[in-house]
Amino acid sequence: MRTPVLLFAAAAIAAASMPAHAASLLDYVGQCVPFARAASGIQIYGDAWTWWDQARGKYRRGHEPRIGAVIVFAKTARLPLGHVGVISRIVDSRVAMITQANWSKIDGERGHAEQDVTLFDVSKDNDWSEVRVWYKGMDGLGSSTYPIYGFIYGTPANDAPDSVRPARPAPQLTGKHPDYVGALIDAYAPTWHDPSD
Repeated sequence: MRTPVLLFAAAAIAAASMPAHAASLLDYVGQCVPFARAASGIQIYGDAWTWWDQARGKYRRGHEPRIGAVIVFAKTARLPLGHVGVISRIVDSRVAMITQANWSKIDGERGHAEQDVTLFDVSKDNDWSEVRVWYKGMDGLGSSTYPIYGFIYGTPANDAPDSVRPARPAPQLTGKHPDYVGALIDAYAPTWHDPSD
């Protein structure tokens, strides 16, 4: 009986974090930061690239993806404010899925939410320090690589203030039937095309 109450509470927190015009997590159109906060339950504010340092002493951090963790993209010339998204699925040691907003251009505009998008670790040492991300405009992995600071987990750090509570990811973080095979093809055989096309 406790589970429905927890799911309802998580949905209420996520809904309260979303702008009024978004009926649900996946209807959101806007910046990545409020979306990641609502999708992960991790309560950090400010530009995306600042989340990594802000999490110190509040939430546990690490360098491996976990479901519900916020991935923090470094500030670069292409991403002057960085980027954040939430890990929705783990596919294998180098492939995960991310639910995010404001990445691909959809219907001619940026800001839309995307669920279970392929994320590929292309770092030399398989340490998730550099990734490529699926981009709708290409219907495949983008050609750019992005440096990553790491992952912020929803568990409070050992020295976190009492006000920091465990984060609860939104129920819509992942879909019912994510395309694992498609994610692996995107990552390991990016030039593959369906012969029926």
